[in-house]
Amino acid sequence: MAKIRITKKFRFEAAHALYGYDGKCKNIHGHNYNLFVTIIGAPVKDGSNVKHGMVMDFGDLKKIVNSEIVDKFDHSVIFNKNSPHKKLADELIKNGHKIILADYQPTIEEMVTDFADRISSKLPSEIKLHCLKLEETETSYSEWFAADN
Repeated sequence: MAKIRITKKFRFEAAHALYGYDGKCKNIHGHNYNLFVTIIGAPVKDGSNVKHGMVMDFGDLKKIVNSEIVDKFDHSVIFNKNSPHKKLADELIKNGHKIILADYQPTIEEMVTDFADRISSKLPSEIKLHCLKLEETETSYSEWFAADN
């Protein structure tokens, strides 16, 4: 059976700060993120199945990625929960702001790894996450490949 890869692009906006970093990104700042999600699987061969010919319905993939990533991260501020930013985060949360306290430094390298775990755990068993590409700017991105992990 042929294995086919399909990709869907998602967008969200978020801010973050890199605690302990020695450059500008130690300050709270935001990005317009683009997330490319590529899955791999065999197209459905059963002609009576409404998903005939599809690896996965793009709408079903959209539901997973929106609920696991976009809805949670869009218009949020992401802090490492083990940094002094936690105090600021607690105050912002009290005032109704959308804050993510991550178990990691919120770099695009760590974020793409987190996203891979979140998405992989929700995919049907016959579908595998092939790769993710997370763009932070027009010229900077990180990639995660299942084959490397």
